[in-house]
Amino acid sequence: MMKKYLSVIAACVLVSACSTSSTGRQQLTLFSSGELNKMGVSSFEQLKEKEKINRDKRTNEYVKCISTDIVKQISSTSDIKNWEVVVFESEQVNAFALPGKKIGVYTGILKVAETPDQLAAIIGHEVGHVLERHSNERMSSGQLAQIGMQVADAALASQNVQYRNAWMAGLGLGVQYGVLMPYGRTHESEADIVGQKLMAKAGYNPEAAIQLWRNMAKVSKGAPPEFLSTHPSSQTRIKQLTNNLPNVQGSYRNANKATCKK
Repeated sequence: MMKKYLSVIAACVLVSACSTSSTGRQQLTLFSSGELNKMGVSSFEQLKEKEKINRDKRTNEYVKCISTDIVKQISSTSDIKNWEVVVFESEQVNAFALPGKKIGVYTGILKVAETPDQLAAIIGHEVGHVLERHSNERMSSGQLAQIGMQVADAALASQNVQYRNAWMAGLGLGVQYGVLMPYGRTHESEADIVGQKLMAKAGYNPEAAIQLWRNMAKVSKGAPPEFLSTHPSSQTRIKQLTNNLPNVQGSYRNANKATCKK
């Protein structure tokens, strides 16, 4: 009975909320672009209030120069100015892009991304998440998992299943490791490939994405095994980006070489 309930819900959702990524992967997207944009803008404003913003002119010009080069590959000339780029003063090795045309870069990642090409790989990756609607997918899969848990709980209760709480705990673990975490790894790998394409079109050497993840491997010692992580291991990413090089080198050769200076 429980499987029947879950199957009906899944079928209804998939029929009404399917889309396809640029890599040809089927996606579950329950939220509208307008909803995601509002959420992105709101989250960004909260971050600006909470985090310290870097005011160094040279650093900001550097990050914004590369961000603009990447955004040019997806936006019209008139739309580029609508993207907001903020550098946050923090040792955190991180960067992000949000729906609503927002890009945030933490100064800590500038120590790992040693060259403009490597920073372009980071920003291209983050913009790739936005392009491929990964925020929408993550929220949608989370919502679907929550609905599934509620239906399963009701079904178990209606059948007076013994050890119901233990079954629910086990089901929750299965949802986490069997669906949500691998889904995150798929997003990261897809953003790597999309980002490498964007940086190549913008005139940044796509081989730098590979070196970036070698750098990341040095600072990510002690990271959890790939099976227990929402991110692929550095070695997995290096292999995938290396295999994708032939697909983007033509774009790099044909592009005007980037001129942003660190």
